[in-house]
Amino acid sequence: MRILLLGYGKMGKTIEKIALERGHSIVGKIDIDNRSDMDALKPADVDVAIEFSAPEAAYNNITYCLKKGWPVVSGTTGWLEHRSEIEKLCVQQNGAFFYASNYSIGVNLFFRLNRQLARLMNGHGYEQSMTEIHHIHKLDAPSGTAITLAEAITDEIDNLEGWKLAPETEGGYLQITSKREGEVPGTHIVRYESEVDTIEISHTAHSRAGFALGAVVSAEWLPGRNGVFGMNDLLKI
Repeated sequence: MRILLLGYGKMGKTIEKIALERGHSIVGKIDIDNRSDMDALKPADVDVAIEFSAPEAAYNNITYCLKKGWPVVSGTTGWLEHRSEIEKLCVQQNGAFFYASNYSIGVNLFFRLNRQLARLMNGHGYEQSMTEIHHIHKLDAPSGTAITLAEAITDEIDNLEGWKLAPETEGGYLQITSKREGEVPGTHIVRYESEVDTIEISHTAHSRAGFALGAVVSAEWLPGRNGVFGMNDLLKI
C-alpha cells in the first residue's frame, strides 16, 4: 500500500516505521516546510493518506486529500469545529474519511469502560473530575482523548451540563486538569469522589507505538470504502 504522510513529527516518524515494517511504502512525507510537494502527486500515486499534522493545518490537509480522491486517516486534534464540514465534503466527493481522537486499541476499549462506569455512577452523589497528562510538545489542551472521555461522561451524568478546563470552578461542569510534562505519551485518569470513597479508572500509554499501529491498521482497512468512519467501525465495538 502506498501511504502519504501528512505531518512528519515524532508521531509521523513512528507511523512510518510501523508502516514500512508491515510492508507498505511511503510516497511522501509532508510537513510545514514542503506542503507544496503534494501538488506533484497524482491521484493514482496514493492509496491512503495518514494525517497527523497540527490543528491549524488539519482542515486544509484533509480537504486537499478528499478533493484529490485519497482516503484519509486523521488523528490530529484541536480542529474539530470544522469536522461537520469535512464530513459533508467526504459525502459530496464520495470519499473516505476515518477519524479518531486516539488510535490506541486499549484507549478505545477504555472509552467503552468510561461510558459504562459513568452510566453506573449517575445519581449516586459522586463528584466527577479528570486529569490528562501529555508531553510538553502537545499543542492543544485538553487532549482530544480527554474531550472524548468527557463527552461520554456528560452524556451519562444527569447533573453535568458539559466540561471545563480547570481551574474553572463553575458548578455543573466536569473539571479537566491538563498537565504537560517531559515526554509523557499520554495518561488519562477519570475520578469519582464522595465523602467516603474515591473510584478511579486510568489509561497510561507507554509509548507512541500503540497509537501509530492503530493508525496504520486503520489505513489498511479504509481503501475501497466510502463514507465517514471511526474506531468503533474498525473494532466492531
